[in-house]
Amino acid sequence: MADITVQDMASKLMAEGFSHTGPAAESPSDPIADTPLIVTLDELLPYELDPRITRNPLYEEIKASIRERGLDAPPPITRRPGADHYIIRNGGNTRLAILRELWAETKEERFFRLACLFRPWPKRGEIIALTGHLAENELHGGLSFIERALGVQKARELYEQETSKQLSQSELARRLKADGYPVPQPHISRMQEAIQYLLPAIPTVLYAGLGRHQVEQLTSLRRAAERIWSAHCSEANQRIDFPTLFQDVLTLFDGAAGGFSVQRVQDELIGQMADLLQVEYDTLVFEIMDSDRRWQVLSGEPAPAPEHTASTLAPKPLPPSSRPGATPPSTPLTPDASPQPSGSATPPSPLEAPTPAGQIMQEEPKEGDGHRAAMLQEHIVSPAGKTERLQSIQRLVADHTGEALPDFEHNVLQSIPIQAGGLYPITDVWYIEPALDDPERLRAHIAQFAREIASEAGVQELIESCESGIGFLCQPGDASAAADGATDQHARAILALLNVLSAPYLPVGLVATGIDVSILTEQLGPLLQGVPAATGSADGMPYRLSDTALVKLFRLLRLARRLRDIETGSAITSS
Repeated sequence: MADITVQDMASKLMAEGFSHTGPAAESPSDPIADTPLIVTLDELLPYELDPRITRNPLYEEIKASIRERGLDAPPPITRRPGADHYIIRNGGNTRLAILRELWAETKEERFFRLACLFRPWPKRGEIIALTGHLAENELHGGLSFIERALGVQKARELYEQETSKQLSQSELARRLKADGYPVPQPHISRMQEAIQYLLPAIPTVLYAGLGRHQVEQLTSLRRAAERIWSAHCSEANQRIDFPTLFQDVLTLFDGAAGGFSVQRVQDELIGQMADLLQVEYDTLVFEIMDSDRRWQVLSGEPAPAPEHTASTLAPKPLPPSSRPGATPPSTPLTPDASPQPSGSATPPSPLEAPTPAGQIMQEEPKEGDGHRAAMLQEHIVSPAGKTERLQSIQRLVADHTGEALPDFEHNVLQSIPIQAGGLYPITDVWYIEPALDDPERLRAHIAQFAREIASEAGVQELIESCESGIGFLCQPGDASAAADGATDQHARAILALLNVLSAPYLPVGLVATGIDVSILTEQLGPLLQGVPAATGSADGMPYRLSDTALVKLFRLLRLARRLRDIETGSAITSS
């Protein structure tokens, strides 16, 4: 056979019979297991059903943190089958918006290209994504009551699509709890009333952060007033229906959020009802309050907030001539401004963040409706050994001396936002939210607190996150680059402290060998408590940890203990 030339071979290969006729290669499918991926901002979109509608109250703090340190905790991502773009899987829309802003401002690559964990789209993807975003938003910034209510309503729609049947409030509560976002049934009832009756009339006030207690007062007022309206107004002489009247009155108060008062709404509503029904104003006040109390007894509903309800704190009703429209009283005693009990006023804690003037108080998202009792039990490390007789004697002595006994049940659940500048604000050192009670999330929080503690000495870059141990490891690095000896000792002491907390739980290959932990023998006390007075000098001693860093250390230890309990199976609850 004659040798074939290169040109002949090329012409045969280019002939029609050798042309490609099969389908074009498709893009590779998404991973079927959790997989780290590098994605760009162009490939990633926010989750469109995110319940957060208003700006995250911690937006600027989070942005400053990401600008300084980069994205320490990239949000997990996923992708719907057949979709072109990735989306945030649960919690992270705020961080994504911040990254887009920082990329537009700086054009730094670290804000554009992200190392994220891809998680496959689950079988019940939409529901899992929505409840995940609800839980994460509660954890990282707190949703307003109406945002939470709209999120629960959307979850109900998804559940009903899944089951092809309508769900009762009890069944909805059960399904939400099973998917990791527990909401009590009475709370769901208030949410639906707020969406149906309040949102059309006062959207500005609700989105500004009107709290749950005030929403409960408004819904209780509407129920009681509607019952009295029906009793006084027959079909023959009814010129206006009650829903229209209530909406018209409520709309008058959808103005400045800081000036909203449930008492003023009540006063205006009762005044207009008195004019239309031709009934005495004082008579309607008494009937509405009495009807509300009887309804709570018959229905078994708890009072919205005993110390704030209009029925117990409402001032003497104003005559119709002095209702709003005229000048309101200068300092009315309203449900929005409850008085402090006599003798109990105390100066604010130095760690306590004041509420901005004119801002509507945010509701406590997980208090009430049976949840308070459960939270109280989770805060009790060991029961008090006081007998009822001893407590009676202590109360008797306190009454005679004028002293106030500490009220554990009242004080333990008070939220003290001491970490305003951190990525994960601490409102409770001990309590662990259900959405946080997971090894992966616990490790992420522990590592973040470790970095923020280390940042006091400028050695945060020596703290690395890891998926084993309690969530972080320490690198030896150079913790002595500071100019003066005290700062040098401070950095070394903090690094040694964090290392002894994490090293025992790490695999041998990850434990750093160049960190001198013997420094803690002499310097652990000064680091935590301050320089002893007997020394007379701070030379060679570390600075004392700041109050904020100390609370972060307490929280780190609490989360680490819970993590060990989960992984060893030695505890079932987070108490």
